[in-house]
Amino acid sequence: MNFARKVSVLVLITSLAACAREPAPIPVDTVAAATADLPLIVVYKSPTCGCCESWVGHMQGAGFPVEVRDMEDLGAIKAEVGVPAGLGSCHTGRVGNYFVEGHVPAEDVKRLLAEKPDARGLTVPGMPQGSPGMEQGGVPEPYDVLLVAKDGSTSVYAHHGD
Repeated sequence: MNFARKVSVLVLITSLAACAREPAPIPVDTVAAATADLPLIVVYKSPTCGCCESWVGHMQGAGFPVEVRDMEDLGAIKAEVGVPAGLGSCHTGRVGNYFVEGHVPAEDVKRLLAEKPDARGLTVPGMPQGSPGMEQGGVPEPYDVLLVAKDGSTSVYAHHGD
């Protein structure tokens, strides 16, 4: 099976997992081949959250190496990286000098790393239906990815849906 097909299958498998379900395993050969050029993302999440695992699978499928750190209380890491109050989600990632909060699409993280804005990171507040890791059930809803500036202000970095 060629690399693009493996990634497509991986994305399909991981998109089927729901928050309450056990996530599908990621094929090791697919992950190793996909992670050659992108930086490590360290993801802090609840040990029981399937939608967080699905987002991890989405990032791996896009070529990111991912290290998962399960935690019961994510408040301290969100404060440490500078996620503004009210803009949080169910998991927090760190990549390079940025945070990635919630169900941010891999394409937006890649753009962030390429453009290197003077910012804290990206966030998708809440858990919008249809965002990466939240594809299961329901009708997808439009959502914004917000860029969080060093001063904590936000601007729309990308819009998805509609």
